[in-house]
This record gives sequence, C-alpha cells and structure tokens, in this order.
Amino acid sequence: MAELAFVDTHVHFWDLNHPDTTYAWLTPDFVHPILGDIDAIKFPLFDGAAYRAEVEGANVTKAVHVQAALGSKDPVDETIWLQEQFEASGFPHAIVADANLSAPDVERTLERHAEASPLLRGIRDFGEGDYLVSDDFARGYAKLGEHGLVCDLDCFWENMGKARDLAQRHPQTVMVLDHAGFPLERTDEYFESWKRGITTLAEADSAVVKISGLAMGDNDWTVDSIRPWVLHCIEAFGVERSFFGTNWPVDKLYSPYAQVVDAYAEIVADFSPDEQVALFSANAERIYRI
Repeated sequence: MAELAFVDTHVHFWDLNHPDTTYAWLTPDFVHPILGDIDAIKFPLFDGAAYRAEVEGANVTKAVHVQAALGSKDPVDETIWLQEQFEASGFPHAIVADANLSAPDVERTLERHAEASPLLRGIRDFGEGDYLVSDDFARGYAKLGEHGLVCDLDCFWENMGKARDLAQRHPQTVMVLDHAGFPLERTDEYFESWKRGITTLAEADSAVVKISGLAMGDNDWTVDSIRPWVLHCIEAFGVERSFFGTNWPVDKLYSPYAQVVDAYAEIVADFSPDEQVALFSANAERIYRI
C-alpha cells in the first residue's frame, strides 16, 4: 500500500431514504447511459461512515464530495446532509454542490449553500444543451470565482476547446476537469483525439485536471492500461495542475479501493517526492482549500 497521504478528490455519498434528497441515477429502474447496469452500487445508504470503513488502510487524509443528488427540489438539502455527515464521521472535508449556473438567481443559491456548510468549495452543473457557449452559463460560472468557488466540469474531449475558451474568458474561476475528461473508448484513434482535447484545455491557466474514474471507460483496467491516460494528463497540465481522485463508490464496480490508489502510486513512482506529494494531496488541498 502506498504510504503517501491521499486526498480523494471525487467521492459520492447518499441516503436513498432521505426525505428531501433525490438521486435519480440510483433509482431501481435507472440504467446509466454510459455505464449500463450499476445495480451493484445502489446501496440504500453510502455515507461518511461507510466511506471511512472502505478506505481503511489507504492513508486517506481528506475527501472531496462531488454532487450526487439529482432531481431534488432544493439542491441545498444535499449540502445540509453532507455537513451532518462531516460532523458525524469526519468526511467529507469539502463539498462540490449542485446549482443551476444558468439560473438568474444562482448567486442566492450559492449563498444558501455557503450558509448551510462552511465546507462549500465548488459547484458541479451538468448544464443543458451547448451550455459551454451560453452567456447565461458563463455569467454563473464567473460568479463562482467571485465567491471563491471552483467549477467541477464534466466535459468530453470534443468540447474541450469550448471549455478552454470559457476558462480563459473568466480566469478568476478555477475549472476542474473531472475524470480526466471521461474517456469513453480505448482505441488508438480515440486516444489521439482525447490527447488533443486535453492539451487544448490545458492552454487555459485557470484549468486543472482531476485524474479519476478511468475505470468507467476501461472496466477491466490494469496499471498499464491506464498509465498512458494518467501520464498525458500530467504532461499536458503539469504536475502543479494535476491531482488524483477515485470516483468512489462508483468505481467499486471495477476494483477494490486500494487497487486504484496503488496504481496511481506505481505510475508516478519515478516522480520526485515533492511531485508525488503534489499529485496525491498538496494540489488538491490548495485547489479545494482544505
């Protein structure tokens, strides 16, 4: 097991019996549009205590929770529950919450999230349509920087030019590319296209890359199969703008937790000690202020 302290920058907690939160992607009849059947992780409850038990021995010092509730009447209810989780279990240490960045009243939603928890550090909004070029979305995106919040962004390689342009227009907001751009295929042609996308987004100084969730597109992954994807992210963004996450417990579908962390450690074993610390913890602590 790697001895490096690890800040996990992408985890999801939920309580399917919570009266005020909805998790549309975890309902019994929902089939994930990309992952397919995910029934094996549709536990009624996966909370801070469950996460703490699963990461035992992996030297996880902190974790960032990324919005999991979808379809709730009020997104702030998830933040209230996550604050309760932190108080009960010590996890998570930062919250990337849900908000409609295109909404005219988005600033009030950000304020309400902050009132609900001092752990608020960012927003993830999947958006609708071609939202990366929407003036309404850009206005909300800019508000994040004004409030000291990051934008966790789900973005495939095809849209990384648009994401770069958005980031460059509003450099005060840190853009965190989730899941290394969610590479869906493992062909040479796709890899080259994805590499171009990653390199394009890296042109924006305010963009950083979260290397996580690679098993979603590589269900039978090995250290060697994910190595090129990990290393290109670091090459494009530089060590100082890259960090690791797991996407737990979604990636529990594909491996034990420690296997993911150990794979990262093996891939960067030849990096300097300071670079390894940056990738495993220091960069995440800086970006998410934890």
